[in-house]
Amino acid sequence: MDPRNNRSPHFLAGLVTVAVLGLAIFAYSATTSVAQAPAQTGQPFGQPAGQAIGQPTALASGNVDLARSRVFIFVGKSGFGHEHGVEGLLSSGTLQLGAAQNAGQLVFDMRTFDADTPVARKYVGLKGTTDESTRKQVNDNMRGAAVLDVSRYPTATFKINAARQLAQKSRNGNLQYLLDGVFTLHGVSRPLQVAVVSIPQQGATRVAGNFEIQQTQFGIKPFSKGLGLVGVTDELRIYGDLQLTTAPRAAQSSGQGVRQ
Repeated sequence: MDPRNNRSPHFLAGLVTVAVLGLAIFAYSATTSVAQAPAQTGQPFGQPAGQAIGQPTALASGNVDLARSRVFIFVGKSGFGHEHGVEGLLSSGTLQLGAAQNAGQLVFDMRTFDADTPVARKYVGLKGTTDESTRKQVNDNMRGAAVLDVSRYPTATFKINAARQLAQKSRNGNLQYLLDGVFTLHGVSRPLQVAVVSIPQQGATRVAGNFEIQQTQFGIKPFSKGLGLVGVTDELRIYGDLQLTTAPRAAQSSGQGVRQ
């Protein structure tokens, strides 16, 4: 990718979240299409974002560690616009890999979505940094009524009906699963299937994948100005990077980032 300095205060006319968380993970179309499982996605994202949703508590097996889980979004450009990376947190999450029904639910806190953090830009493959003043303008626009409208839609949700194991393993020999459920963003619900890879770690399991959505499918109009000369694409690529506990653990005062 070419270096980008990403100085525009005008940022995506839409996002998501979650989504699910969610979950660096999935692929989506007007109907439902399965994403290719992420073979080499997920550069470790290091320290958690500056914002945090409370402190992590003791988690049962299969639950999502909120302090160590993230959703990232790549926002493409149209015309003379700029590409962006966005980082967000989950407010709650459970995922039972291998479950044929009631496999869990991921709830994304749209109020935490933060544009062009250094971690987000690195994760989605963008170079360069964005100054704090510009980031504030971008975030105000992104979270405002014209785009995410987080005061009206503070969360996005992926209700996972099933998380079935796939026959084929990843190129690194890890198990892969197909998450099948319903994704709700901006008040609009649509079916979603997501292919994810499961990466064993000490005391936890990292689950990662990515998928695409169209903003207009969720009632969000992609930002543009100057008769379309500057703007962002309708398509967004969403990455989920989750940590699932594989055994109960004591509460921690702070979380470290996921590392492969």
